[in-house]
Amino acid sequence: MEVSQAQADVRRIYRAGFPGPLVSAIVWAAASAVFTWGSVPAGMATLFFGGMLIFPLSTLLMKLLGGPTALPKGHPSAALALQCAFTVPLGLLPAIALGSYEPVLFFPAALIVVGAHYLVFISLYGMRIFAVLAGTLMLIGVSALFFAPELGGISGWLGAGVFLLFAVLLFRAQDETQSV
Repeated sequence: MEVSQAQADVRRIYRAGFPGPLVSAIVWAAASAVFTWGSVPAGMATLFFGGMLIFPLSTLLMKLLGGPTALPKGHPSAALALQCAFTVPLGLLPAIALGSYEPVLFFPAALIVVGAHYLVFISLYGMRIFAVLAGTLMLIGVSALFFAPELGGISGWLGAGVFLLFAVLLFRAQDETQSV
């Protein structure tokens, strides 16, 4: 199978990737709310465990929309997608450690981890918009850590907003990717 065909399959089956950022927006907003108005540890746990539910909830959303919900068995992109998924919970562990030391650093570190995870999506989907998503998340995280610490307290909310924006953009990109 050609790489371009594998990418077309990923775009078609996963609806140009919009369900993941949509569910991510909800998880990040929930984690930010718990972090802000509940407790810091509970907010970090909400993002960690909620993040583990993003793919299953995205799959449920795709099932509700009808059509396929997974790549066919043996598809060359399936292993890459699975490997990419495991980077986030493992990467969040240092973010949690950092946030336990200084809570305002948790979401910026998490944004960098999750943004880096989206770099793989550029090749997986064959869509440059994932470079913009990855770059935006990492830029907010790096900015909050090193240049604009005042963003630290709202960076979880900013992440939720970025995910919502890109969910809309990717939803709209579905029609374009069907003709690729």
